Amino acid sequence: QVQLAQSGGGSQQPGGSLILSCLASGNLDQSYSMAWFRQAPGNEREGISVRRLADDSTYYSDSVKGRFSIRRDNLEDKVYLLMNALKPEDTAMYYCAAGRNVGNFFSRSEYTYWGQGTQVTVSS
Repeated sequence: QVQLAQSGGGSQQPGGSLILSCLASGNLDQSYSMAWFRQAPGNEREGISVRRLADDSTYYSDSVKGRFSIRRDNLEDKVYLLMNALKPEDTAMYYCAAGRNVGNFFSRSEYTYWGQGTQVTVSS
């Protein structure tokens, strides 16, 4: 059983930065991938960033590539999402997720465990 506890987020002006954190507890072995998804009102939940624990490879959606970075703290089993150059269209509820033996990295159905969600709002 894995539990994910999120922190961070909030409001920021366009062009600014925010950091989201996701602390994992439970048996998180190398077969897992950790991901960040987001969901804006009226939209589907969108996968934006993934990190495979087996080899620390990372993947990003086109919408955030070059602006967001997924980092890992091995000592604490914590994953971060560093968000730079924020845009109003980044406004959404953000979720961290964990799944074993993930194949389709940005597919919501691949992930078993989810954080509680945290709101990010980008506006001037």
